[in-house]
Amino acid sequence: MAAERLALAGVSVDLFDAMASVGRKFLLAGKGGLNLTHSEDRPRFDERYFERQAGVAPWLDRFDGEALRRWAADLGVETFVGTSGRVFPKDLKAAPLLRAWLHRLRGQGVRLHMRHRWLGWTEEGGCRFQGPEGETVWTGQAVVLALGGASWPQLGSDGRWVPMLEAAGAEVRALRPSNCGFDLGVRREGESAPGWTPFFVEKFAGQPLKSVALSVKAPDGRQFSRQGEFVVTASGIEGSLVYAASALIREVIEAQGEALVHLDLFPGREANWVAEQVAYPRGSRSMSSHLKSRLNLDGVKAALLHEVLDKAQYSDAATLARTLKALPLRLAAPRPVAEVISTAGGVRLESLDEHLMLKNRPGVFVAGEMLDWEAPTGGYLLTASMASGLVAGEGAAAWSAKRAT
Repeated sequence: MAAERLALAGVSVDLFDAMASVGRKFLLAGKGGLNLTHSEDRPRFDERYFERQAGVAPWLDRFDGEALRRWAADLGVETFVGTSGRVFPKDLKAAPLLRAWLHRLRGQGVRLHMRHRWLGWTEEGGCRFQGPEGETVWTGQAVVLALGGASWPQLGSDGRWVPMLEAAGAEVRALRPSNCGFDLGVRREGESAPGWTPFFVEKFAGQPLKSVALSVKAPDGRQFSRQGEFVVTASGIEGSLVYAASALIREVIEAQGEALVHLDLFPGREANWVAEQVAYPRGSRSMSSHLKSRLNLDGVKAALLHEVLDKAQYSDAATLARTLKALPLRLAAPRPVAEVISTAGGVRLESLDEHLMLKNRPGVFVAGEMLDWEAPTGGYLLTASMASGLVAGEGAAAWSAKRAT
């Protein structure tokens, strides 16, 4: 996006990529249908960027979700709004959009250099690259860095740039997992062994938990509560509902060492109704048979009760009913940053001017996920990444024009 805006301004552009082809992460996003943006109106859209919404809003003023849809249409790709409000290409594929985009960039004169990894700067200010022919140096009037965060490093975004930007005077927050799953801590109060029981892992790892609500509360009073679904993993939990809560869960773990979340296994039912069904006389039936009969509770949801309750608690109707509406899970750590969807942290916006140029390194602009912001899945990540690219590209074009006069 930065290259496109520079080319439109009549600037000569060389685009370097460490990988063998551009847009590897863009294509990966397309495997799930390429959720380009969201149809949500502003300012609600802006709120998805949490503490950085004020910083991201000016980018969206230049290029928001509707602008992104028009941009895709100009490339011959029609989009539609799904039932969740998310926006997708009509064919749900990333490759046709990327091909059309690259064709247009080449037509605008943008020169692509593949397998060129950025190594930092020379003492004279040139950009060092490790390329197919060895190390080379390129010098331009302006540089836009869009090096990604640290998730999916096999696709190029490995976070190696952090010490280079710090050495250039940028303030960089540590890159942390975002939109991620979590590993389980101890299951019950007083226990020391973390994680699921071996039986639960063997029987239920990989199975979805549908129609549940997840809630978590931070020490400062902020809270998350939403209905959805997620997946049980061998070490914990992951999936869309968990990703939506991941920023707050991560912060609670950082502050307290663990995060206590609660699951409502019957979000459509009042607690009193659940308690009545559990307390209904069961005669000679086992508790599991009783719960199956009265609540249609079985499978992974039923097994979760045995993971968090001991035998005496499971036999107590009042405790059991409370747990069905607020099943506690202790989460100890997010999954490793290399395997998560996106990262939080990066170059702090306070290190940049309004054009996303480094205050301590004039002529160097920064865009995308390497900036210090995060957002949930739903199209917000791609929209802000592309919007920041546009802002940085326009800023670099204006800087180049000023230097040329």
